[in-house]
Amino acid sequence: MALVRQRRQLPHLTLPLDHFAMRLPPQPQPQPAAAAPSTSASDARLSDYERISVLGHGNGGTVYKARHRRSSQPLALKVFAAGDLSAAREAEILMLAADAPHVVRLHAVIPPASSPAAASAAVAGGEAPAALALELMPGGSLAGLLRQLGRPMGERPIAAVARQALLGLAALHALRVVHRDLKPSNLLVGAGGEVKIADFGAGKVLRRRLDPCASYVGTAAYMSPERFDPEAYSGDYDPYAADVWSLGVAILELYLGHFPLLPEGQRPDWAALMCAICFGEAPEPPAAASEEFRDFVARCLEKKAGQRASVAELLEHPFVAERDAAAAQQALAALVAEAEQGDGDL
Repeated sequence: MALVRQRRQLPHLTLPLDHFAMRLPPQPQPQPAAAAPSTSASDARLSDYERISVLGHGNGGTVYKARHRRSSQPLALKVFAAGDLSAAREAEILMLAADAPHVVRLHAVIPPASSPAAASAAVAGGEAPAALALELMPGGSLAGLLRQLGRPMGERPIAAVARQALLGLAALHALRVVHRDLKPSNLLVGAGGEVKIADFGAGKVLRRRLDPCASYVGTAAYMSPERFDPEAYSGDYDPYAADVWSLGVAILELYLGHFPLLPEGQRPDWAALMCAICFGEAPEPPAAASEEFRDFVARCLEKKAGQRASVAELLEHPFVAERDAAAAQQALAALVAEAEQGDGDL
């Protein structure tokens, strides 16, 4: 189909996959409070941290594997460009979600100035922090795990990813936070198969229930139809449903081993993504997949946001609800161990 809409001015038209009726959000079940951060935000300075290696590049910043010089605690250090406004937004969201067990934990907000009191003032006053000291997830991202394995993931470990990511989204949506850039590179995994959502540089706190969030922030390849083309889908808007679409794309990518909306190996430029997301049929798992998995993905990738399953509904879906959560998480942990062993053999 020929594109008749004028091409929008996007930050980048060639998009590497790893670069970049309203329903009330579900209330999460009470969870144990997270352990107190080992680094106080009130006295954090960038010089307190030794950078060891680059882990990746997130929204607005470079993420390093680092350690706190005084305590020797390993952590992830996200360093922002000077004046990057996404830094303050990310810090605010991580503070709001401090008790959410499936959201990466914030250890410290590191201010741009040398004043010890500048960290809290930076976020409260809208000033961008210089860096964030974050929980280090030893398994890295699911995108990295997929590359290390060199093959797709099976349904059992994917069920562990889906369930834990949904629990993370439930906690975020209950706080009126939308992520807007959920993808395998922003889902981190621990050695024990625990999954946490990271990188909130494109996230938004909805001050009002109908706050618009259909802007082109995040990675276009994982955007829902109503976010990619808000003019065509203007009457079908739910800010939380867009995160569900992104999760569905990510889950299907883990199963296939490649981005599912385009032929394997095709570079996802703007026009190809517009055709695939807005004009094409929603992608489906192959026939060899279980009926439960196929239905779970279909409920995530319903093109009409108003008919897409909610996070609460998906948490009751047989693909995640009737699986042995402990066994599924162990299966994911086994993949992390296999990938680590493979790195050691190189």
